[in-house]
Amino acid sequence: MNIEVFKEEVKKLGITLTQDQLNQLALFYQLLLSWNEKMNLTRITSQEEVYLKHFYDSLTIYKEVKLETVDTLCDIGSGAGFPGIVLKIAFPNLDITLIDSLQKRVNYLNEIIKELKLSNIRAIHTRAEDYARVNRERYQIVTARAVANLKVLSELCLPLVKENGYFIAMKGNIDEELAEARAMIGTLGGKIENIHEFSLPIEESHRTLIKIKKEKKTDKMYPRKKIK
Repeated sequence: MNIEVFKEEVKKLGITLTQDQLNQLALFYQLLLSWNEKMNLTRITSQEEVYLKHFYDSLTIYKEVKLETVDTLCDIGSGAGFPGIVLKIAFPNLDITLIDSLQKRVNYLNEIIKELKLSNIRAIHTRAEDYARVNRERYQIVTARAVANLKVLSELCLPLVKENGYFIAMKGNIDEELAEARAMIGTLGGKIENIHEFSLPIEESHRTLIKIKKEKKTDKMYPRKKIK
């Protein structure tokens, strides 16, 4: 996906990026390549693939939630910065917390934030289950992209979601995960509101957005499992 096609496909999502935002994404790509030589961030390095499989893919969450109306978002297992950094560039109104369990990745994320001159975003070195214990029901939106199976993700993420907020899981194929996750989602006060399956442009790889609403507060369970 070249940059012109990226711009066109993002517009189809309903997102219009300014030239300044496109410049930020271009700088992010260069910084990603530079840091990737020092540490293992991603196997995807060509510009065409990064713009498709990381940048565009991160923005597909907009299919389920209009982020210009959101104040707070937490990205669990942010890794190389997807979707969190991309969402901050596209939607500067968001106050974003990036959570990652590896200090080296957190150092990288905070350096990216500094280089891109982003405000109201920070990366925190902690495990999701530890962070959730002291930040229950803090965020309107919590997201996680390709981090763990849906049951574990629900246990980690739903406690962070405000009542009437949403956990959006960004996954590939989730057929096998869905059945065992439903009971956990209900126990934590959530309800699956929508399952949106689609294909990425050009290569047509399968993607799924699972939109889970936090219908009620609950203190029945704290996250127990760990994301490595």
